[in-house]
Amino acid sequence: MQSSWWAEFRATAGFEHFGVMLKNGGAILGGAVVLKFTYADDRCFYYMPEGPVLPGDAAVAGAVFRATLEAIEDRRRTERQTVSHLRIEPRWQRLPSFVSGFRPVLPFSDVFFEPRNTRCVDLRASEEAILAQMKPKGRYNIHVAQRHGVSVIQDASEQGRVDFQRIYEETAARQGMEAKPPDYFQALLWLLSSRHCGSLFFAEYRGTRVAAAVVVYFGRRATYFFGGSLCSHRHVMAPYLLHFEIMRAAKALGHDWYDLWGTAPADEPDHPWHAISVFKRKFGGVPVDLVPTLDYVYDAAAYDEYLATESDAGARQRERVTGDV
Repeated sequence: MQSSWWAEFRATAGFEHFGVMLKNGGAILGGAVVLKFTYADDRCFYYMPEGPVLPGDAAVAGAVFRATLEAIEDRRRTERQTVSHLRIEPRWQRLPSFVSGFRPVLPFSDVFFEPRNTRCVDLRASEEAILAQMKPKGRYNIHVAQRHGVSVIQDASEQGRVDFQRIYEETAARQGMEAKPPDYFQALLWLLSSRHCGSLFFAEYRGTRVAAAVVVYFGRRATYFFGGSLCSHRHVMAPYLLHFEIMRAAKALGHDWYDLWGTAPADEPDHPWHAISVFKRKFGGVPVDLVPTLDYVYDAAAYDEYLATESDAGARQRERVTGDV
């Protein structure tokens, strides 16, 4: 989500964007793609999903972080709108000492957040080892799907998009979720295909597509981004084979990790994502718990207005998400 193509995609949903890049000579040290979202005529906020991107050296990382914030502040001074806050969601598993002045944001407080807990399967191991580290039920269900003759294919055509939308919408209705509209996936899948950074997978049973997944490739990770399955033929366990074959495909492409993208914390059985997390944990992997979403408030009055406006939408989203598979 710190790529230029992601910013281009989010522009279809009303986000503007700008970039901050820090260099030392010809080498890029870090920076951020910053999304800008206008939520009222004279109000907006800045958003860095999976950012900022910093170097591994802690001493240099602090300097790059401070320089990134200064560049964003320079940009803020040029805005005609009031910028209420800066939201960041870096892939940090602990908060660096150089970060201060940010406040944590509870999940589902509003609709502008990405998962902060996930599981990642190490694809550098052999296929046998990948299977061995799964929970027994995960391995068993993969074999069930194989015995039933389930097959997995990729299809990025327009027909594939239509089939995905049908499976996704049935899943969303079953979960009580509000489905994203067709134009969202039309834009997303076109970009994934044209940039060769993702694919659309289907599990088929007796000629019927019964499960689907959108997968994004970036750097060392392949990420399960969206998916769904039909109620019909659930006994053939198609989603299990679907994800195993995605892992095999990602491994063949040279990716090191399969990110299952979003799980409930293990100690929160009432979490809206609990059921889907039980499914994902059957594939094994290691938990990756990231620091919470963080807000830096620029204008307290505007931020309070933002919270009052967006908190109701976040509450409705929490009620809609039930985590079915």
